[in-house]
Amino acid sequence: MSKISVRDFMTKKVITFKPDTPIYTAINTLVKNEISGASVVDEKGRLVGIVSEKDCLRILANGVFHNQPGGKVEDYMTDVVVSIQADTDIFTVADLFLKNIYRRMPVVEEGRVIGQVSRRDVLRAIQEITDRQSSDTY
Repeated sequence: MSKISVRDFMTKKVITFKPDTPIYTAINTLVKNEISGASVVDEKGRLVGIVSEKDCLRILANGVFHNQPGGKVEDYMTDVVVSIQADTDIFTVADLFLKNIYRRMPVVEEGRVIGQVSRRDVLRAIQEITDRQSSDTY
């Protein structure tokens, strides 16, 4: 079996946000595109954080206690982010997902976001491996 890397199954057309994006714009984008999170990048496309559905849920707690819900993505994002390189193999990615709670990881090259890999992307890769093995037996 040939090595399957993240580059082979990552999502290449990713939605990203800038730190100063209004949080409600981010929420609307996540809902509209049916995604559970997105990378936050600076003006050069370098990864500075990630904002997830869970991060966005904090807006309710902040609103209830401070009567001023809102703010920018940078106010809610997680700024300690695990990212991976495009040449990382599927087994390493699956292991990272098994050992951690996150559902997606940004894929970076030279510090810039070039894609995203999710648990579902890994499942698609597994399906591809299974399909290849099935066709090889016939």
